[in-house]
Order: sequence, then structure tokens, then C-alpha cells
Amino acid sequence: MGMQLRLGITMKMVLLVGALLITFNASAQVTSLKIGVINSARLGDQAPQTQAVLAELQDEFAPRQREIAATQQLLQEKQETYERDGAVMGETERFRLERELREEARDWQRAQDEYIEDLNIRRNEALGALQSYLLQEVQIYATDAGYDLVVGEALYFSPAVDITDDVLLSLQAAYEGDDGGS
Repeated sequence: MGMQLRLGITMKMVLLVGALLITFNASAQVTSLKIGVINSARLGDQAPQTQAVLAELQDEFAPRQREIAATQQLLQEKQETYERDGAVMGETERFRLERELREEARDWQRAQDEYIEDLNIRRNEALGALQSYLLQEVQIYATDAGYDLVVGEALYFSPAVDITDDVLLSLQAAYEGDDGGS
């Protein structure tokens, strides 16, 4: 029985020493972690790809915006004509013009509402795709630079771990490499 007791104590000591070595090794590895923090809002605002997406949306929706503005101008001119000449118009002509104004104002409002809804849907789609792209680029940058952990937001972080500028430079290089800058 004495031998089993010594063997048991020896095994416990070996396990304890092994656990201590594993703990020491794990803590040594933790101290060598390479950690970075991204300011996501700044990244999204300042990435050249963001400006390109917003410019594409502007170009895509500019014709409709011009059309709605032109319709609004015509409607305003018709309203001014009604206000100026309504008192001297015949009753039938005045009622016809009032009806046209109401119908055209409704049509304009409907076109305006559809434009805003379509723009919002398209903007959300484009910005969602951009957000996925930016996340992927951050992951590529972090992998290439040997980071063990990159955090998207933090309550506090020192400038030493802020890699936003580095990622922005990488995004700028990728943008220029895709001929986006020309």
C-alpha cells in the first residue's frame, strides 16, 4: 500500500508540475499576442471605396432626382398661374386647373416617395455589400500583418493598438490598384 501511495503522490506531483507548465506556457503565449483595434465608423467614412459607392448611387439616381425636381418646378409654375389668374378664370377652367393641380401634386408626391424608398433600399444594399467588403479587407490585412486578434470596437484603446490608419492605407492601395482612383 505504501508503494501505491507514493505512486499516487508522484502522479499528482507530475500532474501539478504539468499543469503549471501548461499555465506558464499559455500565459507566455498570451503576452505575445498581437492585438489591433479598428475604428469602424472612421473606416467606413474614410475608405475610398465608400466614396466610390456613394458616387455610384448619386449617378444612378441623379436622372430620377432631376425628373422629380423638374416636375416640382412645373407644378409650382402651374400653382403660381392659378394663384395669379384664378380670380379672372371661368369657373369651369378654374375647377379643371384645381383638379389638375391636385392630381399632379399627388403624382409628384408618389414619385417622390417611390424615389426615396428606392434610394434607401439601394443605399442599404450597396452599403451592406461595402461593409462586407471592408470586413473582409480588415481580415486580410490582419492575417497578412500577423495579428492574433482584431477588435472592431472598444470602449477604450491606446493609439498603439489602433490599426485604422494602416487599414485605410491598405484600402487606398487596393482602390488605386483596381483603377478606382483613375
